Amino acid sequence: MLGSFPGPPRASGRARRPEQHARALPTLARVLEELGSTFLSDLAPVPDPERRVGGVVVYDPLDDQAVADGAVVLGVGLAGGSALRAVLADAGDRNASAIVLREPVELDEASIAAAGQHGIALLGLTRGASWMQLSAMVQALLAERDDDQPQDAIGGLPGGDLFTLANAIAALLDAPITIEDRNSRVLAFSARQDEADPQRIETILERQVPERYARMLTETGFFKRLYSSDVPEYVQLRLDGTDLKARCAIAVRAGGEILGSIWAAVPGELTAERTAAMRDAARVVALHLLSLRAGADVERRLRADLLSTALEGGDGAVYALERLGMDAQPVVVLAAEVIDGQDDGLDGAGDRQAQRQRLADAIAMHLAAVHPQASAALLGRTIYGLLPVRAADAGEAQAARLATDFLARIGSRTPVLIGIGRVATGPRGVVRSREGAERALRVQVEHAQTERGEATSRVALFSDVHVESLLLELRDRVSAGGEQATGAVARLLEHDRANDTRFVETLRAWLDHLGDVSSAAEALHIHPNTFRYRLRRLAEVGEMDLADPEARFSAQLQLRIIPDLVQRRS
Repeated sequence: MLGSFPGPPRASGRARRPEQHARALPTLARVLEELGSTFLSDLAPVPDPERRVGGVVVYDPLDDQAVADGAVVLGVGLAGGSALRAVLADAGDRNASAIVLREPVELDEASIAAAGQHGIALLGLTRGASWMQLSAMVQALLAERDDDQPQDAIGGLPGGDLFTLANAIAALLDAPITIEDRNSRVLAFSARQDEADPQRIETILERQVPERYARMLTETGFFKRLYSSDVPEYVQLRLDGTDLKARCAIAVRAGGEILGSIWAAVPGELTAERTAAMRDAARVVALHLLSLRAGADVERRLRADLLSTALEGGDGAVYALERLGMDAQPVVVLAAEVIDGQDDGLDGAGDRQAQRQRLADAIAMHLAAVHPQASAALLGRTIYGLLPVRAADAGEAQAARLATDFLARIGSRTPVLIGIGRVATGPRGVVRSREGAERALRVQVEHAQTERGEATSRVALFSDVHVESLLLELRDRVSAGGEQATGAVARLLEHDRANDTRFVETLRAWLDHLGDVSSAAEALHIHPNTFRYRLRRLAEVGEMDLADPEARFSAQLQLRIIPDLVQRRS
């Protein structure tokens, strides 16, 4: 009943390790997240959103083939009712994860109950999207290829090879071709561009449609006409006193989403055969663009997964470092956070998360420019980077220079704090470097929260803020245990509260200024003699020997780690 979706045979690559294959399998939740806006919707509550998707098969009542565990069943020609319930029972026995039906579809309560009983998600394929596109996109999400594994073919051409595709379309239409995205950026172009005009050459060289040309197309309503039509549209414009060669363009779409367009410089209208060829080409280009988008996201998620595994230092850390190419060289971990602005609700939270992702991509590109194996990813609210370094003795300085240069490039509009761990090798060393980077970042965050005025970007090495991070950890332990000040500090604090004196503040200033009465008094804006009087009185009240180094250290430590005292200071 269930058969494999027809398509070109997959080229065999080297054998994958079992753990590699397991990580590559997306969940139903992720499939819906990635494809929901364009292809899929949930027709009923999904029984298990974390269910792994293991393949794609097509419903065929005349075929009875093996079905992969967790397969998504494409219900081509399948509607609701008893026929659907029979397929649900069969798919449940074969451990499928979902059944996709063409929308619009009306489901009865019995079918929804049967889907829940068998643990199968019922999904709807959006109007205008094709089964072939959906199959290709799910396969792209499933694909996690080794470096030497060839790509699948789409429409007879290597997946994602837009330049080969542009040349093929140019041969079909007998005209030079460009493939552009939704923002008129040139993604690929064919040969024979010299047959067009200087404006086309300018577009190719800049990899972007000139602004004056794009504005003219917008003002004349051509883009509106293009993106609302599913047939080729023609335009003849005059620019800088010159008639441009006629253009024929067609929108590239998947379902209701506009992905881009195909442009041909033509001497006149296309024949009926070439018009049909251009419409067919738009469908193939849509598959390639979707494959590129999904493939890039799969690669980013894979590297994020490998980086997370390496940083956690669990059982898979050795393999993760090996896959990242950083298993036999010194590395440094970086941890970065964006200084968030005012909380402005869910919309603001979404914007900030998108900002963090863009920053993570920028950091990844910046690090990769220095070392191609460097990796960075957004994990939660924090951006982590793993950077191979040339020498252990200079690795931290190298990472600090890179981080400082990155902050200089992005400017002050987005304040970013970066902590850098120590140079390390091996899984355990990476964990220690990550902990150091997080502790250095924590110190930076504490400074940013206590400072007044505009937030600024900063970089900190763990080796430079080691003691500060220890104090923060002590403060956390003291706070968690509910501990209070003791000894001389406790007596001074109690006296201040009862008599409205300022002995704790005076002691803090004296300790901070290493016993220099003049500078300590200046910091408190009082006369040195007044300060000396307070100092004598606090020694009496606190029963404290100010000449005893142990007493001074005890007081200084409490003033820095007891939460109530720290808040009074800030």
